[in-house]
Amino acid sequence: MIADRAYRPPRPQLSQRVAWPDDFSTRFTVFVDVEEEFDWRAPLDTRNRATTAMAAFPDAHRRFAERGVALACMVDHPIATDPAAVAILERVVEDGRSEIGTQLHAWVNPPFEEDATPEASYAGNLTRALEADKLDTLTKAITTAFGRAPRAYRAGRYGIGPRTFALLAALGYRIDSSIRPGYDYRADGGPDFSRADAHAYRDGRIVELPLTTIFTGYARRGGDRLYHVLGHLPKGRGLFARAGLLSRVALTPEDMPIEAALEAVAVAAGEGLRLLNLSFHSPSLAPGHTPYVRDAADLKRFHAWWTAMLDELDRRGIRNASLDEIIAALG
Repeated sequence: MIADRAYRPPRPQLSQRVAWPDDFSTRFTVFVDVEEEFDWRAPLDTRNRATTAMAAFPDAHRRFAERGVALACMVDHPIATDPAAVAILERVVEDGRSEIGTQLHAWVNPPFEEDATPEASYAGNLTRALEADKLDTLTKAITTAFGRAPRAYRAGRYGIGPRTFALLAALGYRIDSSIRPGYDYRADGGPDFSRADAHAYRDGRIVELPLTTIFTGYARRGGDRLYHVLGHLPKGRGLFARAGLLSRVALTPEDMPIEAALEAVAVAAGEGLRLLNLSFHSPSLAPGHTPYVRDAADLKRFHAWWTAMLDELDRRGIRNASLDEIIAALG
């Protein structure tokens, strides 16, 4: 049921890059991986379907809504089939701008035909038939729960594969957001995004909106290649980061200091990136469910990160874009 080698998405041609309308300006979006909680250090288990952290979601949504920020809620199977979680998210989308999308956690998403291995947790590694069946099951569950077919997708663990875009297009999806530029998951059996960049691009009927990763520092030009080389040198990446030469910065409050993230926004804006894609995991909204928010102090820092980030985006005139506004701009 598993592919025999890691997937590396082809580097898109410049002609595939999205040409955003002038009136779209520079915008940002917030994707939330809305999912069950589990021990990130333990082997993945089909029985881990608890959704207690969703109780913290309304307060988080209120914080974003008060700032005029829409949430793209990427929902997986345990969430879509839990009536309490669905009820919470139904109230979220009443803000008129937030939207429900799809996130496929293969290990908790029927049908269960694969062996429980790390490689199988990346849905893109599965056979075409099994990936299609899991995606179809989840899409139907979300459509039934929320009364509307989802238009955006993210593979759990960023586990996109060579057949994923075609499967998404066949189900009517418009957007994928599974690519995490600058990251390489081959050691765990996952895909390699080390040479991808942060620009949105078209691939057939699907538009890819990568999570935003920015290389900062004096050596940031060609940073993906240099970062790859430094990974083969003892402490190479850490030494370059501390010297201010090269850092890989993802726009997320999870294990990413706000100072580094604000510098990345400045670099991205200066280099003409038109859409910044920020993200976090819903279990981080309650202490004890992710490595990033272990206690109340971590949660306070999490919310402070967002306050500082949204303040900076406001200062720069970078407005929020909902999924609906993004799809409208794509034409």
